[in-house]
Amino acid sequence: MRYLTIALTKGRLAFKTLELLEQIGITCDEMKDKNSRKLIFTNEERGIRFFLAKANDVPTYVEYGAADIGICGKDTILEEGRKLYEVIDLGFGRCRMCVCGPASAEDLLRHHELIRVATKYPGIAKDYFYNKKHQTVEIIKLNGSIELAPLVGLSEVIVDIVETGSTLRENGLTVLEEICDLSARVIVNQVSMKRENVRVTRLIKDLQSLLQEERL
Repeated sequence: MRYLTIALTKGRLAFKTLELLEQIGITCDEMKDKNSRKLIFTNEERGIRFFLAKANDVPTYVEYGAADIGICGKDTILEEGRKLYEVIDLGFGRCRMCVCGPASAEDLLRHHELIRVATKYPGIAKDYFYNKKHQTVEIIKLNGSIELAPLVGLSEVIVDIVETGSTLRENGLTVLEEICDLSARVIVNQVSMKRENVRVTRLIKDLQSLLQEERL
């Protein structure tokens, strides 16, 4: 029997996912060793192996079949635009993708002005402004603190993830428009869904049952 391979997003998402998997009987104690330098971890009993990857890489591993299943944020799925199946909303890591800026930028958005938008998510920003709002904008890709862009005049607004909004408030910015809700999702390789249908479907159903119990 071949291994069923699961790609987890490094950090909080991985630990939260492992907690869920443990509740449906899938454990991997060696992943809890913070001093481990291993890249691949296995559960021989269940024929499952895990590896940790950067969020942006998880959909790539899944699309190309290096991982059968992946867990990452909805923001990553939208930005990467890979060919895969999104099968479960795990419900944790909830936040929003928003257009933010100073209150003065609200009129620019309302009147569909030509503005500059700074973001770590150019794909999501482009889809929102071009396809949903039909507003022409100049999108500037940044990697650091996006909130800085409107403060120094690089852009009029930003597109970024908002959890509590405290960083925005501290810098005189506010949520101007909401793009979509985000949370952790389970994704599956399209070929694996057919080739390993029994095992993949069982894992999906076990997770769905667990999540349903938690909601009751």
